[in-house]
Order: sequence, then structure tokens, then C-alpha cells
Amino acid sequence: MELGNFSVSLTVKDIRASKAFYEKLDFKEVAGKLEDNWIVLQNGNARIGLFQGMLEKNIMTFNPGWTKDKETKKDFEDVRELQRVFKTRGLMITPEADESTQGPAYFMVTDPDGNTLLFDQHVPSPKR
Repeated sequence: MELGNFSVSLTVKDIRASKAFYEKLDFKEVAGKLEDNWIVLQNGNARIGLFQGMLEKNIMTFNPGWTKDKETKKDFEDVRELQRVFKTRGLMITPEADESTQGPAYFMVTDPDGNTLLFDQHVPSPKR
């Protein structure tokens, strides 16, 4: 099972200061809008989202259907497929993706230490 492109979404106090810090580590802005208080930075395969005033806490994000360059994959596990597997494994999912839909959707799970994992699909469901 492949979970999709991985990134860390960080809640930040001052997005400009955080952006400047990560740029000193050679991260480059690849998405988002600074004026909307969110951007995505990348260094190689490492991707970090900076969010000011939008998240309660840091989140690990998986994007089913995307490569590291946000290209849509031809075949992948749809977010609803992942959710069904995780449910059979006894994981608590909240909120759940609507399994009667197709295309973009998301769900979240929380690990035993309270860390949130977001499974956020932005692309159409694969044709199978």
C-alpha cells in the first residue's frame, strides 16, 4: 500500500520569519501564497508546508495520487480505499471521507502520541 506524497504541515507564528529560516536551509518556495498565510517549501524530496493561523498543531500529510512533484499518478490507492483498509485494522478515523463520492476527499487519523496524519487526495480517483 502506497500512501502518496509526504509532507509536514507546520503551524507557525510568523510565516515570513519561518520562510526565511527554511530558506537558509536551502528550501525553495514551490506552492502557496504568502499573502494568504500559507506556502509550501521543498528541498529535494523534503516538503514542508508553513501555515500561519490555519492549523491547531503540526500535521503529517499524505497525498494519495501525487508524486513528489505534484504530478497525478495514473494508478494509486484512492483515499477511500486507504480509509477502508485502516478501518479493518482498527484505526479510529475522524473525520471520515464520504465513501459514496469519488475524486478529492480527505480523512485523518491520530497516532498514540496525539500526532495527526492527514490523508488528503486532491486528484480524481483512478480508473479501475
